[in-house]
Formats: sequence, C-alpha cells, structure tokens
Amino acid sequence: MPFAAQIKIPATYMRGGTSKGVFFNMSDLPKACQKAGSARDKLLLRVIGSPDPYGKHTDGMGGATSSTSKAVLLAKSTQKDHDVDYLFGQVSIDKPFVDWSGNCGNLTAAVGAFAISSGLVDQRNIPENGFCTVRIWQKNIEKTIISKVPIVNGQVQETGEFALDGVTFPAAEVPVEFLSPVDPNDAMFPTGNIIDDLEVPGIGTFKATMINAGIPTIFLHAEDIGYLGTELQDDINGNEVTLSYFETIRAYGAIKMGLINTVAEAKTRQHTPKVAFVGKPLSYQASSGKQIEADDIDLNVRALSMGKLHHAMMGTAAVAIGTAAAIPGTVVNIAAGGGERESVNFGHPSGTLKVGASARYTNGKWLVEKVTMSRSARVLMEGWVRIPADSF
Repeated sequence: MPFAAQIKIPATYMRGGTSKGVFFNMSDLPKACQKAGSARDKLLLRVIGSPDPYGKHTDGMGGATSSTSKAVLLAKSTQKDHDVDYLFGQVSIDKPFVDWSGNCGNLTAAVGAFAISSGLVDQRNIPENGFCTVRIWQKNIEKTIISKVPIVNGQVQETGEFALDGVTFPAAEVPVEFLSPVDPNDAMFPTGNIIDDLEVPGIGTFKATMINAGIPTIFLHAEDIGYLGTELQDDINGNEVTLSYFETIRAYGAIKMGLINTVAEAKTRQHTPKVAFVGKPLSYQASSGKQIEADDIDLNVRALSMGKLHHAMMGTAAVAIGTAAAIPGTVVNIAAGGGERESVNFGHPSGTLKVGASARYTNGKWLVEKVTMSRSARVLMEGWVRIPADSF
C-alpha cells in the first residue's frame, strides 16, 4: 500500500533562556494549521515527536523534557503599537495534546530575534547598531512584553559575554520586560488572599500563596513539605511517589484558584498552574558543580513543570517569583526575609537568577507595573522540518 510522502515546513530551532523550541512563521504553516484546532495540534505533536511512550523524542525535534518540548508560532501583530503576535504551545511528551494555557518566559527571549530575522519587524525600527525594541503581544495570556534585542551592523547579535545559569555557553544579553503581568481588572490573588490554607485530601493542609502573575503559580514553604529548597532534579524526579505528591497538590491548588473544577481536569492542563516551594537562603552545589553561597541569594526556589522538577527556572515562574517577593506577606516574601523589595536574587537548581518587580498598593489592591529580567537567545538550526503529509 502507498504511504504519504513527507512535506517540509520552514522552521527555526532556537534556544531562548534555559529552554529551546521549534519556531514557525504562522504564514508558513499549512493553511489548515494556521488556525487553532486539531490540525495545528497534530502537526506540532508530529514535529516534536509526541506522544512518545519511550519518553525520548527520538523521532522528533523535542528533547523529552518540559524545557525542550515547545513550539512557538509568530505573526505580524494585529494589535496596535505591537510588532509581533506570539503564540506558545507546550507539547506533552507522553500524551497527545498541546497545552495553550500559558506563556513560556524563557522562549520569549528568542521571539524578538526571530521576529527581526523573519521580517516581522518594520525595517525602519531596526537600528544599525544598538538595541531594537520589539513590542510583543503574548496571545496566550494577552499581555505585552518588550524585548530589547542587540543589533550590530544591522543584524541580530547573538554571541556575547552574558552568562546565564542553566545555559552552557555565554551569549548576548537580551533584557525582557513583562508589562502589567496582571491586568488591574484581574485578580492577582484568585482567592483574594495573599496566603491561604491549601487543604489537600490525604496529604495535609499547607500555607500557600496562589498568584496569577506571569503564569498561575502555587508557592509553598519548603519546610512545610519536608524539603530545604536546595534540592536538585535527582532528588525529586526519580521518585514517582514524590511526583504524584506534587501533582496532587497542584491539582487541588488549581481548583482553589478556579482554573479547573475537578482533579481529573488537571491531566489535560499540565502547563498551568505551576507548583513551587521556597526556602530561606542556604548554600548548596548547583547541578553544574557551581557553589552557591547563602550570602549571595535572598532565597531558594524550586519549581515543577509538566510534572518534573525544572532544571533551572521557567521565565514565567520567575515573573511570579519577582511579583510575589515584592508583596509583603506572601510565602515568597517571607522566605526572602520580608519587607518591601524591588528585586530578588534567588537560587535554583542550575544557579541563580535576579528578577526585578515594580509593585504598589493602590485602592485596596496590589498592582504590578512591570517585571524585568535578562535572558539570552541563539539560533541553533534553521531550514525546514519534515513530517508525513497525513500527520494532520
């Protein structure tokens, strides 16, 4: 019997922050996949190589981790005063679905560079030398992000001396600003409380800060769940009982945040919310062997993504960390020593990260004007991806 031939689709494989993914110009996708729906999801699943019962992504572009099982779709922006629309898909590794419920803050660092190189940014706005300010409309969460992409001789500058813990080689620094990560009309704290008692049947009741900034996140005190906050991936990810424990907490937290109605729904919403635990500043050895000293950080944070402890820190979770740290009384703020602060330097499994947040209390509620951090990005490969024509 005849089999479908492969088709090729223009694509670029990029690293952004501590993640990497396959980037597409929306107009390059087959017409059926240029709109949300089953065809688009099936195409991205085949590109990444999911679902893969072996958990290796041998037959696709994915890297079999939450940080490397990602897709980005870009188009000229339909929003006023924006350059590009950015749509992010978190592709499940072992299940046949794509989660569109949140953003990827790490890959955001690569969006500006791709947009410039793909002709999605007006040439008149690109300096010969300096920084090109790319205004990004993040479609998943409907927020504005500003990326300042370094330009040398009219081209995107990718190489440099900026070191980012969790990334092997240095590169050019890309400052990123997440503007109004929480709409003034939306609830930053979905429960209305800075700290809640989160009851998890069969496990216990924990003090938790549940916040919607950058990405919906549930923060717990490390000591309340038997940890220090200095743990690395091998301390968590090899134990299915431990992972099930965190997933149960995440599911009940999602219900309390109003994101789902039943525990069963959490299985189809793996990308959000995140669950993270925080601890006071303690020294530890990062996964690279680098020694992190307690005096150099404000607190330790460990976060899980797609059911596993992240190897560094998700960019969107860093937005949540920076926001929560700036608001007195949250779990994150308490771990960092309390009080008002405009930035926080936290330890994660690969090293440290500094994030700034501008927060103010107005008319009985907290508002965050912007959250800032620096990342880096680099093109790894460009050309075409190939998939069987009957994949979608």
